[in-house]
Amino acid sequence: MTETHAPIRTALIGFGLSGRVFHSPLLAADDQFSLDVIVTSDTERAAEAARRHPDAQIVSTPAEAFRQAENLDLVVIATPPDTHVELAGEAITCGLHGVVDKPFAVSSPEAGALIDRAAAAGVVLTVFQNRRWDGDFITLSKIVDDGELGEVHTFESRFERWSPVSRTPWKEQTGAAGGGGILFDLGTHVIDQALQLFGPVEDIHAETSRHSSTSASDADDDTFVSLLHSNGVRSRLWMNRFAGQVGSRFRVLGSEAAYTKWGLDGQEAALAAGTLPTDGDYGKDNIWGMLGRDGDTRPYEAERGDYPAFYSQLGRAILDGGSVPVDPEGPLEVLRIIEKIHGLY
Repeated sequence: MTETHAPIRTALIGFGLSGRVFHSPLLAADDQFSLDVIVTSDTERAAEAARRHPDAQIVSTPAEAFRQAENLDLVVIATPPDTHVELAGEAITCGLHGVVDKPFAVSSPEAGALIDRAAAAGVVLTVFQNRRWDGDFITLSKIVDDGELGEVHTFESRFERWSPVSRTPWKEQTGAAGGGGILFDLGTHVIDQALQLFGPVEDIHAETSRHSSTSASDADDDTFVSLLHSNGVRSRLWMNRFAGQVGSRFRVLGSEAAYTKWGLDGQEAALAAGTLPTDGDYGKDNIWGMLGRDGDTRPYEAERGDYPAFYSQLGRAILDGGSVPVDPEGPLEVLRIIEKIHGLY
């Protein structure tokens, strides 16, 4: 690999929810990067991409982007999961660094092979597990690390919403073997967060359900996962898009106290509404969780959410040889857990 200099010349493949709401605003806000090429075959999305990013070239196929590989340094893959391995593999072949949306892939053997190929080629490969930088997760990590709860024994995490009409229909129409369903979607976040907090898993129990009748797919839309970590902590994780009333986002029980937090991190909604990552109130969470025991609780100030930190660290990794924001071995382990639940591989 030749040395990369700033700005890191970037192609974004996909301009749906992920590419439009997350990747393109974060890239545009970071001076380490330039957004040079955007790939979308949808004419309305292409027009929106051109309006938002007038300096970027808009092309309709990934092949058009890869033909310009000598003028690029990084490829960001924001496409459906069953395309991730092929596109990331092509980026590696072209000698380009890569960001892959979660889920990393729909097959752990293929994901593992990608990691090995990237290492052999000397390119940076990372996975966009952006919710490691949710404000409430940053807050919870601090509480656990500081010992505020004593010895944690139970971690409950919910990612629920009322969304009977899916915002991304392919996730509902694609079966589990193709990366469809809520476990491959929101499950990659809640499982990843549990592993980040409490480490490796020894035992897995799960219940998957489907309430939608809009397609013949077997994609789950209401799933519960219970993980027993090697350190004895039990993680109970819910994900549901048919929740007319949602439960607490986090409920964590320890030997000395508990912590409960309601409401989702607001960065996705803010970015979708046009808030820029550089705006003064970006990432601020006005909903504080409660720390303590019944009869003796207090609000615990929320840390700011920081999705821009992903690309800030990635830039340093590419330019200066620093650590990647997300080691792909972590998402690979998440993928193995999901495969066990679905009975794949």
